Amino acid sequence: MKRRNAADNSEALAAFAARKAEIDAMLQRLASLSDEHFGVAPDEVMWGQVGDVGFVAERLRQACDFIFQEGECAG
Repeated sequence: MKRRNAADNSEALAAFAARKAEIDAMLQRLASLSDEHFGVAPDEVMWGQVGDVGFVAERLRQACDFIFQEGECAG
């Protein structure tokens, strides 16, 4: 088996860091929008917004299940 040194993975490391930065930026934007109740005033909430937030919650749950090997991705 050929052993790889740290220099061999510099491109992969750069790509990983770039993707991590993308994720960090998305998480910051999402947290900021959540702090603002996703731009919806409490007295203006309609079922469409409930569906939109539910859609986002389901996608985040799928991502968390994948990352943490939980739910549908367990075991």
